[in-house]
Amino acid sequence: CTLGTFTKAVLMSSYFSRAGSWWKNYVNPLIKTRCRWNQQLWRYLAARPAEQKTFDKILVANRGEIACRVMRTCKRMGIRTVAVHSDVDANAVHARMADEKVCIGPAPSAESYLRMDAILDAVKQTGAQAVHPGYGFLSENGHFAEKLVDAGVVFIGPGVRAIEAMGDKIESKLLAKRAQVNTIPGFDGVVQDAEEAVRIASDIGYPVMIKASAGGGGKGMRIAWNDDDVREGFRLSSQEAKSSFGDDRLLMERFVDNSRHIEIQVLADTHGNAIYVNERECSIQRRNQKVIEEAPSTFLDPKLRRAMGEQAVALARAVDYCSAGTVEFLVDSKRNFYFLEMNTRLQVEHPITEYITGFDLVEQMIRIAAGQHLTIKQEDVGINGWAVECRVYSEDPKLFLPSIGRLSTYIEPKQGPGLEEVRIDSGIKEGSDISIYYDPLISKLVTHGNDRTEALQRMCRALDTYVIKGVKHNIPILRDIITHPRFVDGNISTKFIAEEYPDGFTGCKLTATQRTELITAACFLHLQRIQRATEFLTVDRPSFRPHNSAVYELAVSIDGESYQASAWWDDYDDIVVDTGGQEIRMSSDSLLSSPLLVGEIGDHEVVVQVLKRDGQKYQLRHYGTKFEVTVLSKEQNEFMKLMPVKSKVSEGNEMITLEAIKMQNVLPAPKNSKIKAVKCKAGDTVLEDEVFVEFE
Repeated sequence: CTLGTFTKAVLMSSYFSRAGSWWKNYVNPLIKTRCRWNQQLWRYLAARPAEQKTFDKILVANRGEIACRVMRTCKRMGIRTVAVHSDVDANAVHARMADEKVCIGPAPSAESYLRMDAILDAVKQTGAQAVHPGYGFLSENGHFAEKLVDAGVVFIGPGVRAIEAMGDKIESKLLAKRAQVNTIPGFDGVVQDAEEAVRIASDIGYPVMIKASAGGGGKGMRIAWNDDDVREGFRLSSQEAKSSFGDDRLLMERFVDNSRHIEIQVLADTHGNAIYVNERECSIQRRNQKVIEEAPSTFLDPKLRRAMGEQAVALARAVDYCSAGTVEFLVDSKRNFYFLEMNTRLQVEHPITEYITGFDLVEQMIRIAAGQHLTIKQEDVGINGWAVECRVYSEDPKLFLPSIGRLSTYIEPKQGPGLEEVRIDSGIKEGSDISIYYDPLISKLVTHGNDRTEALQRMCRALDTYVIKGVKHNIPILRDIITHPRFVDGNISTKFIAEEYPDGFTGCKLTATQRTELITAACFLHLQRIQRATEFLTVDRPSFRPHNSAVYELAVSIDGESYQASAWWDDYDDIVVDTGGQEIRMSSDSLLSSPLLVGEIGDHEVVVQVLKRDGQKYQLRHYGTKFEVTVLSKEQNEFMKLMPVKSKVSEGNEMITLEAIKMQNVLPAPKNSKIKAVKCKAGDTVLEDEVFVEFE
């Protein structure tokens, strides 16, 4: 046994110790007999605490990606799982993944995933010893946690006191002050009416933030810059708070303009141990909801990280917190930080913390809930590389409105060159429905690198190779944000999207190099198509490699703009494209039927998604933007110039002036459309019921 083998054995002992009897009966005797340092190793292993049992069966009171995420850890720990599901989720991924499943009601959340009685019945029916709530739904409902405890079932989360105290923004702010946590200047009580809100705003100073006391997720929040904004914001926020949380109480505080949203992950057990597990930068938001997160933050130095972490732990101790939790802060441009709220659950963005620390936060929650000591010390918490998370939503990237439908094509990025460290937490598959009943989150796409640059490069490739068809999605804007100069420089705030995309994402403008890449990719697809057609016409069995050396003179149209190109095959998977004196070589082994064209131009990888094919017309996505592309031969292009152009008209446009008894009558276009044919000309005499113009 070499010293290297001994070192590896020591480092992996934590992993193998979880394997139970296999470790005891096989690995230990092997080490004892074959390693000449077995005495030292044996003493090291004996000093480690024995593997402690947690639970035999856990019910996951959630759906989608977070239910699947919790179940993966449970399976690794040897714990059986129970899924609850609504009628429409009977064949959902999380329901199929669990060892058992129980239907708890129809599709609407209020009649299924929010029904405490139905979930408690499922617990009794299956004999589950504990419930993990995930995030959302009942995860921060103190009454639900209390009901479980009363039924003798463990709630995998903090105690009722912590949930209720931190769930009320007014009480949590008062507790934070008592724990000497920095808080935003504001009014600590409940705002009674709009006029009182105006008086409070004048005292605090504009701008102010109006917030729902029981709120979260950006709901019930309004920024007010003047008295009129306050009156309108009070009305809208109270209505939204009432409908979302059943509680219309509002609080007001100074709005920290141009701020960053940075949160601290904490872990605390029931034995008085509490640590902070670094920060997450969550400033890229739309409508106060996070879109892209990263860890660590580009803005924090070790001193500020420690100060924020110590205040987060102080707040956790103040409410006897025991589980994984997150303390959120606003940080201004001068690095002053202020308590925002505490989320008493597992955060959506927890994977980036897991990546840079190596800790499984779900496992820690389970072990803490089982009464075990937190074995991680503050000095054990390090930062290994950089992690970035993009929330992939089924939504229109221009308007940020949910998109519903069925995923006709769904292909996740695969591990491989450029994607060595990519993680996808999803709870859907090809054919899944994105319905009106639930959050439109498709997945959480996470990449990790040795540094921020590498993590972002891997994220770019992951987004480029992520194929989703059937619904609109926000991958285009995610792709654009992570390559935006401001974002790359780390010059961000919570206003980033509002400032850089005031009208939503309308597409990127290609540089000359990027446009050449797209022209070359379009030529590659066109030559592939010609090659396939030629082989089927001329040989009995098509070959696997192109052999036609002809030069094709082509016209490539991108969103109506035409570009001339010459293209020919050179060697097996290579084509050469001349775009006017510049020869570009592209190599690719992608199949014509593939929705992805992955190739190399020089030493640079190019990824183009093929969204649609229709003869010589293609719908391609490049750098996150969709382009309408047509590839014609030189002759076809010349003929097209002679074809009549179909005019577009808008509803109400003047189409025809009809003269009758010296009176002129104008006939407008009935809708937005293209003219298919004009059946008359100026000066014609027309009859009743005659068709003048046909529309497509």
